[in-house]
Amino acid sequence: MIEKTLQVAQEESLVFSNDSFNAHEQVVFCHDKATGLKAIIGIHDTTLGPALGGTRMWNYASEAEAVRDVLRLSRGMTFKASISGLNLGGGKAVIIGDSRKDKTPEMMRKFGEYVNSLSGRYITAEDVGINPDDMVMVKQATDHVTGLPQSMGGSGDPSPVTAYGVFMGMKASSKYLWGKDDLAGKKVLVQGVGHVGETLVKYLTEAGAVVMINDIHDETLNRVADLYKAKIVKGDVYSLDMDIYAPCALGATLNDITIPQLKAKIVAGAANNQLAEENKHGKQLMERDILYAPDFLINAGGLINVYSEIHNIPREDVFKQTEDIYNTTLKIFGRSETEGITTHQAALQTAIERIVAAKSK
Repeated sequence: MIEKTLQVAQEESLVFSNDSFNAHEQVVFCHDKATGLKAIIGIHDTTLGPALGGTRMWNYASEAEAVRDVLRLSRGMTFKASISGLNLGGGKAVIIGDSRKDKTPEMMRKFGEYVNSLSGRYITAEDVGINPDDMVMVKQATDHVTGLPQSMGGSGDPSPVTAYGVFMGMKASSKYLWGKDDLAGKKVLVQGVGHVGETLVKYLTEAGAVVMINDIHDETLNRVADLYKAKIVKGDVYSLDMDIYAPCALGATLNDITIPQLKAKIVAGAANNQLAEENKHGKQLMERDILYAPDFLINAGGLINVYSEIHNIPREDVFKQTEDIYNTTLKIFGRSETEGITTHQAALQTAIERIVAAKSK
């Protein structure tokens, strides 16, 4: 039994035979004993440009889980950039560890050295567990970094723009399903109230929605609840009476267990890779008449924000381009209905078509 368990663990940690491997161009494993750095950089596709994607620091249960996450995340960034019309490829990085305890300036500088060794094929930014101050440390070792503080000429924390894009996707979903994009009175569960989730709560509260919040950190929950008069919910949140479910924490929350419980009619959130199995669970949502706003489409605001840093795009234009997520979301819903495919498949095909066209030039 022990030998079998070890064999399964070894197979799950492989790259080329990993279920989440999708013809990735490059996967880099980074280790530095002195700083405790254990990181993985995934470069999925650079057809449209250099791979740009944030660095996530998370206390993964296993190295296999970290490998799977970086493969899924980097692939998603390829399609996020493509469907948003950006000349970027898809990449992502993960650092294994607890960001609240293990992260140090020395670790971030060492990580920057590894990013620099890729000569611009991968450009990093912040993600879960990483903030603009960490990017300052990375910047000391490489120029291939975005998401720097505005005081340094950077675009700053991308989370407000990410939240705005999700809000636009949510309004478009409401328009498509209910005929109007007014969210006043709609019951919305925001799962995960970190930087993006909290800002989304702000937008929803200002729009008059009835907001419920859920998070693993009680301190954060209480602060956000007090600030926006949101209702804290715990336990079995998926079966709650709600109109919209907004997953804004980690991925794979839409799965065999949760989908049958959902009472929401719309799923629109900021988390990456919300579908545990894309085809299977996208279809399950469709069969239950739950409208799914594809995650890599509506959470693209953060990527648009850091892209602006590279090309010196004014802040107002960043929000204008992010606002257009509303129109793109409606187009994806229309394609889904016309072709009889899931909304995820419609978004994926739209993104792939742009990449294929670029390759044929």
